Amino acid sequence: MRSSVQVPVQRVHRSGVTSEEHDLIATEEPLEIRIDGRGVAVTMRTPGHDLELAAGFLYTEGVIDGPDDISAMAHVDDPSDPKGNTVDTVLAPGVPAARRHKADRASYASSSCGICGKETLDRLMTMAPPLTRTLEPATETLMELPSRLREEQVIFEQTGGLHAAALFTPAGDLEVVREDIGRHNAVDKVVGWRLRADEVPVDDRILMVSGRVGFEIVQKALVARIPVVAAVGAPSSLAVQLADRAGMTLVGFLRDGRYNRYTG
Repeated sequence: MRSSVQVPVQRVHRSGVTSEEHDLIATEEPLEIRIDGRGVAVTMRTPGHDLELAAGFLYTEGVIDGPDDISAMAHVDDPSDPKGNTVDTVLAPGVPAARRHKADRASYASSSCGICGKETLDRLMTMAPPLTRTLEPATETLMELPSRLREEQVIFEQTGGLHAAALFTPAGDLEVVREDIGRHNAVDKVVGWRLRADEVPVDDRILMVSGRVGFEIVQKALVARIPVVAAVGAPSSLAVQLADRAGMTLVGFLRDGRYNRYTG
């Protein structure tokens, strides 16, 4: 699976001079996530770490609460899908039926869903109650995270077209970083990495994202029990509301030696 592809481009300069060259762009392809052979979600993603993405999605949407809920997970071996754009998950027999059907309603977490508001927050807080563990990373530690994340954005360096998410220790040590064309997919990938390593909840790490932070990212962090979310860009109003109700520390505009602390 390739995370970038080369395409022909015509470069146009202010002087009017043009040149025929090639450019690397980020790959975007659909990934269908299935449960026991039944399609429950399709997300547009950058290929790579698909099993982490599927695991993180199922975890942050409340379908599973740990690796023991997964009996098997693999790309579907289907001649009609030669690119491997389908992942099927066989859930363990003990997973309650109510949780098996949660993925069907996962679209409410989208920033474009049109129904996000107090009712959505109330429903989410029932599924994922406020955090009981907090972290207090030092200001100096937070200030160093953007540059450390940027150093690891290999595909972004080539294409300029991917978001990144990373987990850092309270001391600022990088644990894992993932890139994806979808910012929420990047978050699911790092959470899925922890889940597949049987290290959830993620209540001992800082989540750092390369762009803005919307409701869906805070929602996923809350379900994963992540106590600190930091972003290079701005938060949305609903992200701030949810982080405040969750007892989560939310940091935005973390760049150029400063940041805004919105909650916590």
